[in-house]
Amino acid sequence: MSTRQPTTAALDEQRVPVRAKLAAAWTSFMFLYAYVDILNFFTPGVVEDLLHGKVFEFDLSQTFSATALALVAVPILMVVLSMTLPARANRITNLVVASVQVPFAAFNAVGESWLYFYGLGFALELVLLALVVRYAWTWPRTAPSAQPRA
Repeated sequence: MSTRQPTTAALDEQRVPVRAKLAAAWTSFMFLYAYVDILNFFTPGVVEDLLHGKVFEFDLSQTFSATALALVAVPILMVVLSMTLPARANRITNLVVASVQVPFAAFNAVGESWLYFYGLGFALELVLLALVVRYAWTWPRTAPSAQPRA
C-alpha cells in the first residue's frame, strides 16, 4: 500500500535575505541598463553617429567613455556592495545610490524619438530602483538582546 502526498501541499517559503534581494535587484538593473544601451544600436542612425564619433549629442572621446564606464560601474559595484557591506552602511548606501540613479535613468529617455522603447526602459529601471529603496528602507531590525553586556 502506498501513501501519496496531497498535491495541494504548500510550497516551503524560505525567507530571502535582504542582501540577496538587493543584489538581485541591482543585477537585474545592471542587465536592463546594459540591454537598453545594446538594443539602442538598432535605432536608425545610431551606428552611423557612432562611426562619425558622436554618441547622442556628445563627441566620442576618452572622457566620454570613462564617464560612461563609471556610470555603468555603479550598479555593477552595488551588486558586490549589497552582499558585503555591514548592514547599516549597506542600507544607507542602497538608499542613496538608488535615489541618485533615478535622474541618470531618466536622462536616457529625455529627447528620444523612440518613446515606447526608452519609456519602457525607464519605467522598468524605476521599478527596480523602487524595489532597492523598498528593500533597504524596510530592512528588518533585530530586537535588542535581553542579556546585559559584559
